[in-house]
Amino acid sequence: MKALIVCKSYHHGNTRKVAETIGEVLNAEIVKPGEKPSSSIRDYDLLGLGSGIYWARFHGDIFDSVENLPEVEGKKAFIFSTSGMRKVPIINGFGGGIKDKLLEKGFEIIGEFSCRGYDTFFLFKLVGGIQKGRPNEEDLRGAKKFAERMSERAETDSKNEREP
Repeated sequence: MKALIVCKSYHHGNTRKVAETIGEVLNAEIVKPGEKPSSSIRDYDLLGLGSGIYWARFHGDIFDSVENLPEVEGKKAFIFSTSGMRKVPIINGFGGGIKDKLLEKGFEIIGEFSCRGYDTFFLFKLVGGIQKGRPNEEDLRGAKKFAERMSERAETDSKNEREP
């Protein structure tokens, strides 16, 4: 299985830590938005998109990356994020907009992972930030387990597609 992760980690490297953990399990190439991967997107079996969360949304560079993806059929994708605030689906579902964009491009979303991250954005800076020390070892273990599930799912789906 060939995997690509596009990761925007802007302030403290929180999302990059998660990307590296997931990437290690998937043996994935990791690039920044706008960076050209070593192969065409169609050559990858699995695409991961990760970002810190800004005003309850993925970073705009991730949205731009998805806009620039070719239309595909049945390619697998997952999303992941870090945020100082807890994910509350009704208020800040985090991945809603990015999932919609991926679906429009023909991707099948097979998973989503989110954990807390150190945050000094906006007013949080005045109090020295929130979620210091996050993502922590427990968060990264969760990311590793998530990556293992993504690998199993992508491999199983790929095997099922090859068998008559």
